[in-house]
Amino acid sequence: MTGAISGGFVEPTQLFELVIVMLLAIIALHYVAHRLGLPPSVALLTGGALLAFMPGLPVIALDPSLVLVIFLPPLLMDGAWVIALGHLKRHMIGIASLAVGAVVFTTVVVAVVTHWLLPSLPWAACATLGAIVSPPDAVSARAILQRVKLPRRLLILLEGESLLNDASGLVLFRFAIAAGVTGAFSTVDALGSFFILAIGGALVGIAVGIAWVLLVRRLGDEYLMIAASVMAAWPSYLLGEMIHVSGVIATVTTGLIMGWHQHTVLSASVRMRGTSFWTVMIFLMEASVFMLIGSSLRGVVERVGGFGVVIDEMGGPILLILLALTLARFAWVFGSDVVITVCRILGLRRYAPLGSRSAAVLSWAGVRGVVTLALALSIPEGFPGRDFILVTAFAVILGTVLLQGTSLGLLIRWAGLSEPISEKARFSMSQAEAAMAQVQAKIIESRAYDDEGNLVHPRLLERYQRRATAIVDYVGQEEQYAPQLHAHFDLVLEAIAAGRAELIRLHRSGDIDEETLQELERDLDLEELSAISAKS
Repeated sequence: MTGAISGGFVEPTQLFELVIVMLLAIIALHYVAHRLGLPPSVALLTGGALLAFMPGLPVIALDPSLVLVIFLPPLLMDGAWVIALGHLKRHMIGIASLAVGAVVFTTVVVAVVTHWLLPSLPWAACATLGAIVSPPDAVSARAILQRVKLPRRLLILLEGESLLNDASGLVLFRFAIAAGVTGAFSTVDALGSFFILAIGGALVGIAVGIAWVLLVRRLGDEYLMIAASVMAAWPSYLLGEMIHVSGVIATVTTGLIMGWHQHTVLSASVRMRGTSFWTVMIFLMEASVFMLIGSSLRGVVERVGGFGVVIDEMGGPILLILLALTLARFAWVFGSDVVITVCRILGLRRYAPLGSRSAAVLSWAGVRGVVTLALALSIPEGFPGRDFILVTAFAVILGTVLLQGTSLGLLIRWAGLSEPISEKARFSMSQAEAAMAQVQAKIIESRAYDDEGNLVHPRLLERYQRRATAIVDYVGQEEQYAPQLHAHFDLVLEAIAAGRAELIRLHRSGDIDEETLQELERDLDLEELSAISAKS
């Protein structure tokens, strides 16, 4: 990221000051969004745009390739790490329909509408615009999905789409740019290239994922294991791009492998510490993306001659393109649902239709973000219609984030979606806890007596048996026991707070040293987290 002032460059200290200002603004804007009940992405995008026009601040000029390399790999990795792999495989046809089919269809629709509105713009330029705005953004999707409650099928479809559709958009973009520069385009070559990029990216991701599993099993130091886990996103992406396959699919594949194996190769301590660090890092990265998008508005507007030129000369076509973009997604989603319904009528009942309300939510969730802006900024100088494409891409980001981002929650509440029985897990949370408690009790029972039959762990045996009995009794009667359960853990939390206060008093009075404070406080922290989790 570089900034320019009157043709010069920002000094390193000024750039650092800008970063600090941006981080402080992120904290303030998140607080404002929380108080006003707004999606943080909306507040951050708006705040970044306002910050860009503050007097005395430099124009923020984003290096698109650098933005993608810095932000996209860890954000893709984060989504792949936590996604339910079983559900991902179960709904892969639907995800592929959105990540490939919807992207191609939207690209064609936007290209046709753009050429109809601006006949002087070459078809290659129209296709380039379509490829830029067609894939919904993983960062934007995550920012919105974290604040809403959706049935598992819809959630998996949206998360899976956001992880994979960037690869489709990037392939279409590269071929559209090549067609604009050379005047030649081959559908066969484009399809072949896509499959090569996808398969190659998956192989790279598998290799990096396996290397990570082998590495962390041999690392004895917790901090090295956390560092290796955090760093894995960039090697997979960079290696994929280096050998000219899909870095996006490579990163996603690596993340899926890491997420599957992290339960067995990472210790509880590594997971707790690593998750805390990773969560904060992803929070700052997601927030920075929206701030940078907003901050780049000034440079985009100044490039085309100011807001007057944008509104007077580009406003009408841009609004119609945004409308076509939105309607294209609705048409694809609802059309796919109609196809599934017809197939069921004909006897092919493997897939169930979403239904109109779920389809409406899925259609409205196509928010664009950093990938759209980075692709627009990477268009070569002198490319036909570059300024119009850049402004339209920015308008699409603003329109989808501000409009769809603020109204998606309302649409979901209106739809009143519920989890279908077929999508629900076979065991509920309390049933899973009961199964674990019974297995643990059996282990304790088998080891509670010595070889001569004497009971050597009476308290441990009593504790685990009592816990297993209580949890089994709780299954199916959650609502009845809820008030008693809450009262129990409220008291536990009060006891923990009292113990913490006493621990701090002992330390400040000089009765215990720093090491004792840290060890006992860590025990209290784990006990508090366990109580909060059990209460919720």
